Amino acid sequence: MDELMGASSFPVVPILIEIVLFIVLILVATFIVKKIFNSDSKFLNLEEYLPKEEIQTLTQLAYLALMSACFLNVMYTLIYVNFDTVYFALADVTLSLFIAVSIDKSTLSRKLVVLLLVPYGSLYFLLFNATLVGVLDLIHILVFIYFIKYYYDKFHEYTESNGLGIAVILVFIIIFVSFILTAVAENENPLHSILMVTNAFTSNGYAVLGDTDVGKLTSLMLAWSGYILATVGTATLTTALLSRHFRKRFDDYDDKLDALNDKIDNLEDLIKGNSDD
Repeated sequence: MDELMGASSFPVVPILIEIVLFIVLILVATFIVKKIFNSDSKFLNLEEYLPKEEIQTLTQLAYLALMSACFLNVMYTLIYVNFDTVYFALADVTLSLFIAVSIDKSTLSRKLVVLLLVPYGSLYFLLFNATLVGVLDLIHILVFIYFIKYYYDKFHEYTESNGLGIAVILVFIIIFVSFILTAVAENENPLHSILMVTNAFTSNGYAVLGDTDVGKLTSLMLAWSGYILATVGTATLTTALLSRHFRKRFDDYDDKLDALNDKIDNLEDLIKGNSDD
């Protein structure tokens, strides 16, 4: 290890190895993603399973989820809260790789962002089983703060361009705040916390948030919020589906009416032509 680190206090060679490895991972992941999205398989087309309105809502949630994941990454980089370092490092690398693959890299500035996005500390820990804390970690945090705003802007742009409502923000705030409260009050790691919150929100469990008063109150809030929002969401989706169905029926009637009007016009022209003769 000492030979790899070299005489310098800054591990130049390991950092270069991490950069090369991350670039290779980006190339491999990009190739796989392109193969998947260029496929004509109906199994990969969400519109085969879900209505357009539901897909739009899921897209909104995806932007909010990525924004929150970036925030949590920053938080857990600064303070390790009851979280195994290996799991955090894997989550950091996975999130960094996903962002690097999904964003547009056509400009020089975006290529620089991708270079700064390399999870140096996490890769160093996974590859060399040692901790690397310093300027590179600070840069990594700043890049993720940038992506918090980036994904919020994406959410806002998508919502505005598609004329969508922002009720989904209420759902996400409830889940996110409950996630933080559960992690702190119940002293749980992020994975356990999100599982407990999910169970409570979907009303699939009893006393799922543990024994503390904060956990019980959060469980109660989640159960009722899940019930109310699920009811509203079902009603909204039903309305959208019925509107689309009847809109299609009305369009069919309009087409038939236009065809009938054309026939009437042709008949009138024919009658007029015969009378002129």
